Amino acid sequence: MKKTILGKDLEVSAVGLGCMGFTHAYGTAMDEKEAAKAIVAALDMGYTFFDTAECYTGNRADGSLAYNEDLVGEALKPYRDKVIIATKCGVHHSPEGKLVMDSRPETIRSAVEGSLKRLQTDHIDLYYQHRIDPKVSAEEVAGVMADLIREGKILHWGISETTEEYLRKAHAVCPVTCVQNRYSMMARWYGALFPVLEELGVGYVAFSPLANGVLSGAFGKGNKFEEGDFRNMMPQYTDEAMDANRKLMDYIKGLAEEKQATPAQISLAWMICKKPYIVPIPGSRKVERIRENGGAADIELTAQEVASIDEKLDHMEMSGVFGGSAVQK
Repeated sequence: MKKTILGKDLEVSAVGLGCMGFTHAYGTAMDEKEAAKAIVAALDMGYTFFDTAECYTGNRADGSLAYNEDLVGEALKPYRDKVIIATKCGVHHSPEGKLVMDSRPETIRSAVEGSLKRLQTDHIDLYYQHRIDPKVSAEEVAGVMADLIREGKILHWGISETTEEYLRKAHAVCPVTCVQNRYSMMARWYGALFPVLEELGVGYVAFSPLANGVLSGAFGKGNKFEEGDFRNMMPQYTDEAMDANRKLMDYIKGLAEEKQATPAQISLAWMICKKPYIVPIPGSRKVERIRENGGAADIELTAQEVASIDEKLDHMEMSGVFGGSAVQK
């Protein structure tokens, strides 16, 4: 798979693997051995960029708690010098499932030690502040990250779901390698950040690049997911949304036929070809889907084709799309 440079010098595969779904947000956690096989298969396909977080936990079939970082660390331990591992700090879930932000310096320092242990490594290649904490300044968070870089515990840092103002303040203290924000054909509101990223030399890692899977074209009306699967509450998965998004999906399928590709590959290639610093990180539990998503890196769309897609999207009817879990005040 071809490579992309994030920030100044972080080289990653053009498509990364979002590992969250192996344990979190999609029902019962996947069997660890089968998940590890999928991760290693992705490595064999050319993936070198693997994304996790300390808060990506879930219940196994026996009711015990599964930690995503444990899974990723164990699977990639034999290949540690061949991969880039990204993880995150600063968020935990309340008993009600809401996000609780905590980016106090002492919390970040405690979190990085826990992540290093679970990932079975002596350094984290890319460490994100998972969400902005309104109680802690950007400068204070960046200062801690600068210290961790000096100490060799992390090599690069980033911010997830950031704003321009916060990014500029943080970057002035400790250069940010990339942001990780939501981005897909159905969620383009962070496109306003692109000129800022180009000015500062910051990369963009796109999470939920397939709108939590709906842009793969693999779903229709009447979808029923197991208890605990977040898709049960996502607006893009209702029957009404499937009707509202019919024109969008027909359009993507038409593009896919022209390029001898799949709808998922077109959805990913569109953003890969839009900007040289965008890296999508779709996730899946299925090896065939991981292979399909990785194949998007081989699809070439011209600047004119990307612009044409954007123009169509600007005027395309589509449903609402999941924008993230509620935050506990």
